[in-house]
Amino acid sequence: MASGSVTSSSWTAKQNKMFEKALAVYDQDTPDRWHHVARAVGGKTVDEVKRHYELLVADVRRIEKGHMPYATYLSTGIRG
Repeated sequence: MASGSVTSSSWTAKQNKMFEKALAVYDQDTPDRWHHVARAVGGKTVDEVKRHYELLVADVRRIEKGHMPYATYLSTGIRG
């Protein structure tokens, strides 16, 4: 999730990882998808995971349109 997005509840890194994995397992054709995703994440309601997904999609769209910069990562290599 991009840092510019604000959700009604905070998400830990672990919950975000579980959310990503659940989205891969329960695709859009899965019956009761959001119920399954919420259960896989733990500690989140169906409405919270739906909102988290909506914000994720909005962030991706902004990035694709060039409205948000891609993240820059520092090199972990040896500096000389």
